[in-house]
This record gives sequence, C-alpha cells and structure tokens, in this order.
Amino acid sequence: MLRHFAALLEASPKGRVIELADTARALGLGERSGRHAPFARTVGRAIDFEMAQLRDSSTLAVRRHLPPLARRHLARLPETLRIEHERLAKAPEESGVERLRRRGRQLALSLLQLGEDVDGAERQLMRWRFHPSLARECAAWAGDELAVRPRPDAPIPPEPGSGAGAPAGKVRAAVASA
Repeated sequence: MLRHFAALLEASPKGRVIELADTARALGLGERSGRHAPFARTVGRAIDFEMAQLRDSSTLAVRRHLPPLARRHLARLPETLRIEHERLAKAPEESGVERLRRRGRQLALSLLQLGEDVDGAERQLMRWRFHPSLARECAAWAGDELAVRPRPDAPIPPEPGSGAGAPAGKVRAAVASA
C-alpha cells in the first residue's frame, strides 16, 4: 500500500484523491468496506507503525521515505530477511544529483517517445531548469535507450544500485514529512 501511495504521490506531489474501493481492489484487498475490512486494517497498521497519519476525516498523510525497522520488529523476521534488511540498510542512499539524473532520464525518454528529438528534449529539460550538462547527458542517454528499447509502452528498468480504519468514500493521500 505504501509503495502504491508513493507512486501516486510521485506523480502528484501535492496529494491526490483516490477511490477507496478501486485502490483496495488494485492492492488485492477486496471491495469490502467497514472497520474490519482488509483495506481498513492495512491503513490501520500503517497508522500504528507511524507510516501514515489521518489528518482529518478525509485526508491520509503517508510517508514516502521509510525509516529502518526497529530492533523489536527485526527480531521477529526470519534470518534471511534480517540479513537482507541489514544489506539494504548499509547500502548508500541515492544522492540528490542521482535522483535528479534518474528523473531527467525519465523525462527525456518520455519526450523522445512522444516524438521529440534529442536536441528538443535537451532544450526542454533546460526550460525545466535542469543544468545544461545534465540536460545534455539525460537527453543523450534517452536517445541511446530508445534505440535499444523502441517500444513506448516498455517499462523503464530500474538503474543498478538505485529502494484504525480509514474513512469511507474518497480519501486524499498527502505527503507527510519523513
């Protein structure tokens, strides 16, 4: 659920109105509503673990960046998951420049898939206030990537090294500071 909301908030950083039944179905939690429905219990657990917070009767603030697990929760994990968690916790966090590069590449690739040429994508990235050298790099990467993967609907592969119930009706998912 948190990954789903983070993806929605990536596209709409100021928040987004969601239909509860559609979201529950998309997550495989069924359509039941009410206090004891699977979706309501999932939201409740996110609130209990301080990964989400009800701001008012129709706004759910969710964290986009999660803290490491507490020791008491780690102790309950199977050995293999504890080892994986330690490995991921020690991995270096993506820098602001790397995040910007990844975003610039995604934007440039989208522009090329929509019919823009590499130079046009570079100019557009600069209009969006990307540094000129980063805009050039991202546009060139997108041109190379499109030559390898020409289908516009093909998913963009991840770069290596890149990680109480709810009220009925519609809920506005907002970003909480992490």
